[in-house]
Amino acid sequence: MARNDQRLLEKVAVVTGAGDGLGRALALGLCAKGLHVVGLSRSVKGLAKTAELAGETFTPMQVDVSDFAAVKTAFARMTLEHGGPGLLINNAAVYPRRDLLEETPGSFMQTVNVNLGGVMACSHAALQTMLRDGFGRIVNVATFADLHPLPASAAYSVSKGAARIYTRALVADIGDRFPDIVVNDWMPGMLATRMGIPDGLTPEESARWGVEMALWHDPALTGSTFEMGAEVLPPRGLKGKVKDLMLLRRQKPRLL
Repeated sequence: MARNDQRLLEKVAVVTGAGDGLGRALALGLCAKGLHVVGLSRSVKGLAKTAELAGETFTPMQVDVSDFAAVKTAFARMTLEHGGPGLLINNAAVYPRRDLLEETPGSFMQTVNVNLGGVMACSHAALQTMLRDGFGRIVNVATFADLHPLPASAAYSVSKGAARIYTRALVADIGDRFPDIVVNDWMPGMLATRMGIPDGLTPEESARWGVEMALWHDPALTGSTFEMGAEVLPPRGLKGKVKDLMLLRRQKPRLL
């Protein structure tokens, strides 16, 4: 299947968390490819800046993705005014950096409602169009935080790990029935943003991979995980390793 799939270029793209950082860089990258991008964010000021940089091909929508009714309303308005989305990048996330012993059930679930609930709510809303058309692209921005949680990251690690499970569950339910709705995880790497590290990648550097990932429509990508510009291959069991050795076969990760 082609990269920069023409069918995606003609569809509306949705980027959550588009008011700053990686979300803004992804939105700008997609706009530069000629797509009409609808950017969701809680920040009116941030969306205004993204719109200023992007121009007329960017439509800002102030939406808190943890407000599920607001998400439903936003997608209904988007579909009415611009057409249903063909591409969704679930990027919005929060990282409160709070010690687990300082968390309350309420504060913990606030993080979960954004990092997991927002992914589910936006995917559910976008799928109303994608299922009807039998075509679409969903990229969930993920991390390895669930495998090796850092101190003071419990809510973030749990919610982002659960979002990776949601990707697999979504694939399990629609992958066979709707093979032209391509769904996978992409990890952007350590970024020099508020949620990242001072000496990390710039959002613009990482977004180049993310835009290419999003516009690569190939059913064989469904269920895959990419980190920055390369596929993360699933672990092989002993039997598989022996078979690969006997057949002189070596798995090669796909590259962006």
